[in-house]
Amino acid sequence: MKPITRRVVQAIFYEIGAVAITSPIIGLAFDTSASSALYLAVIMSTIALAWNYVFNAIFERWESRQAIKGRSVWRRLAHGIGFEGGLVTMLVPLMAYWLNISLLNAFYAEMGILAVFFVYAVAFTWAFDKVFGLPESAISHAGKI
Repeated sequence: MKPITRRVVQAIFYEIGAVAITSPIIGLAFDTSASSALYLAVIMSTIALAWNYVFNAIFERWESRQAIKGRSVWRRLAHGIGFEGGLVTMLVPLMAYWLNISLLNAFYAEMGILAVFFVYAVAFTWAFDKVFGLPESAISHAGKI
């Protein structure tokens, strides 16, 4: 699969799962209507979708320059931490505004969601690689420096 196609397919599948996970969590945790929770989850997902594409492009560029190829547990953990860390900085203000809560409470809420999504991100990426194969950036090519 070409790198751009791979990133788009990966991001879309990831965000479909994200909306399915996030909507009920938000609805239950903040006693908000299902429609409000769904709208917020879709907005958060749209932001995450854009970030997913940008972050994976940056990560794969970095990854392609590494001497050791493949995706070890440590590289997968670094991927999850980088992706989720960037996302937290974007989503906390949105959650605070949408749910009419303080930035601190939104940060705490995002930390709860982050705990769920950290596991989801690592597991999803591993499963995606199993189904679709590793990207070119993670494959060793004979004779390539």
